[in-house]
Amino acid sequence: MTAEQRNQIEETIVKYLRTVVDPEIAVDIYSLGLVYKIDLADDGALNIDMTLTAPNCPMADFIVEDVNMKLSSIPGVTAVNVNIVFEPEWTHDMMSEEAKLELGFL
Repeated sequence: MTAEQRNQIEETIVKYLRTVVDPEIAVDIYSLGLVYKIDLADDGALNIDMTLTAPNCPMADFIVEDVNMKLSSIPGVTAVNVNIVFEPEWTHDMMSEEAKLELGFL
Protein backbone atom coordinates (compact mmCIF):
# COMPACT_ATOMS: atom_id res chain seq x y z
CA MET A 1 0.00 0.00 0.00
CA THR A 2 1.24 3.48 -0.82
CA ALA A 3 1.74 6.19 1.79
CA GLU A 4 -1.27 8.03 0.37
CA GLN A 5 -3.46 4.92 0.63
CA ARG A 6 -2.26 4.34 4.20
CA ASN A 7 -3.09 7.93 5.16
CA GLN A 8 -6.55 7.67 3.63
CA ILE A 9 -7.27 4.40 5.41
CA GLU A 10 -5.97 5.74 8.74
CA GLU A 11 -8.16 8.86 8.38
CA THR A 12 -11.15 6.61 7.69
CA ILE A 13 -10.30 4.47 10.72
CA VAL A 14 -10.40 7.53 12.98
CA LYS A 15 -13.61 8.74 11.29
CA TYR A 16 -15.27 5.36 11.96
CA LEU A 17 -13.95 5.18 15.54
CA ARG A 18 -15.68 8.51 16.13
CA THR A 19 -18.99 6.76 15.33
CA VAL A 20 -18.55 4.14 18.08
CA VAL A 21 -20.33 5.56 21.10
CA ASP A 22 -20.06 4.34 24.67
CA PRO A 23 -23.80 3.93 25.34
CA GLU A 24 -23.44 4.68 29.05
CA ILE A 25 -21.73 8.02 28.43
CA ALA A 26 -23.10 8.95 24.98
CA VAL A 27 -19.68 10.10 23.72
CA ASP A 28 -17.56 8.39 21.09
CA ILE A 29 -14.65 6.21 22.19
CA TYR A 30 -12.07 8.21 20.23
CA SER A 31 -13.02 11.52 21.87
CA LEU A 32 -13.10 9.79 25.26
CA GLY A 33 -9.44 8.85 24.73
CA LEU A 34 -10.15 5.12 24.94
CA VAL A 35 -8.15 4.32 21.78
CA TYR A 36 -4.48 4.01 22.67
CA LYS A 37 -2.97 2.62 19.47
CA ILE A 38 -3.93 2.21 15.82
CA ASP A 39 -1.49 -0.05 13.97
CA LEU A 40 -2.18 -0.68 10.28
CA ALA A 41 0.14 -3.24 8.68
CA ASP A 42 1.14 -3.13 5.01
CA ASP A 43 -1.14 -6.10 4.31
CA GLY A 44 -4.16 -4.26 5.73
CA ALA A 45 -4.25 -6.06 9.08
CA LEU A 46 -5.37 -3.61 11.74
CA ASN A 47 -4.52 -3.85 15.44
CA ILE A 48 -6.30 -1.54 17.84
CA ASP A 49 -5.29 -1.15 21.48
CA MET A 50 -8.07 0.40 23.48
CA THR A 51 -9.36 0.53 27.01
CA LEU A 52 -12.67 0.99 28.72
CA THR A 53 -13.77 3.61 31.22
CA ALA A 54 -13.89 0.84 33.85
CA PRO A 55 -12.54 -2.73 33.87
CA ASN A 56 -16.02 -4.12 34.58
CA CYS A 57 -17.75 -2.08 31.85
CA PRO A 58 -21.03 -3.86 31.10
CA MET A 59 -20.98 -2.58 27.50
CA ALA A 60 -17.50 -3.95 26.67
CA ASP A 61 -18.71 -6.68 24.30
CA PHE A 62 -21.05 -4.28 22.51
CA ILE A 63 -18.31 -1.66 22.04
CA VAL A 64 -15.71 -4.18 20.79
CA GLU A 65 -18.22 -5.72 18.36
CA ASP A 66 -19.15 -2.25 17.06
CA VAL A 67 -15.45 -1.39 16.53
CA ASN A 68 -14.84 -4.71 14.75
CA MET A 69 -17.90 -4.39 12.52
CA LYS A 70 -17.24 -0.80 11.48
CA LEU A 71 -13.49 -1.10 10.92
CA SER A 72 -13.85 -4.39 9.02
CA SER A 73 -16.00 -2.59 6.48
CA ILE A 74 -13.23 -0.18 5.48
CA PRO A 75 -11.80 -0.94 2.02
CA GLY A 76 -8.14 -1.90 2.42
CA VAL A 77 -8.56 -3.28 5.95
CA THR A 78 -8.14 -7.05 5.70
CA ALA A 79 -8.47 -8.02 9.38
CA VAL A 80 -9.26 -6.28 12.66
CA ASN A 81 -7.89 -7.25 16.06
CA VAL A 82 -9.14 -5.25 19.05
CA ASN A 83 -6.98 -5.61 22.15
CA ILE A 84 -8.54 -4.42 25.41
CA VAL A 85 -5.79 -3.12 27.68
CA PHE A 86 -5.90 -1.45 31.09
CA GLU A 87 -2.42 0.07 31.15
CA PRO A 88 -2.26 2.97 31.33
CA GLU A 89 -5.41 3.29 33.35
CA TRP A 90 -7.95 5.58 31.68
CA THR A 91 -8.65 8.94 33.34
CA HIS A 92 -10.79 11.95 32.48
CA ASP A 93 -7.61 13.77 31.44
CA MET A 94 -7.43 11.53 28.33
CA MET A 95 -10.65 12.96 26.91
CA SER A 96 -10.62 15.53 24.13
CA GLU A 97 -11.57 19.09 25.01
CA GLU A 98 -14.82 18.53 23.10
CA ALA A 99 -15.70 15.48 25.21
CA LYS A 100 -14.82 17.26 28.45
CA LEU A 101 -17.05 20.16 27.47
CA GLU A 102 -19.91 17.84 26.47
CA LEU A 103 -19.70 15.98 29.78
CA GLY A 104 -19.38 19.12 31.89
CA PHE A 105 -15.74 18.76 32.90
CA LEU A 106 -14.86 22.23 31.57
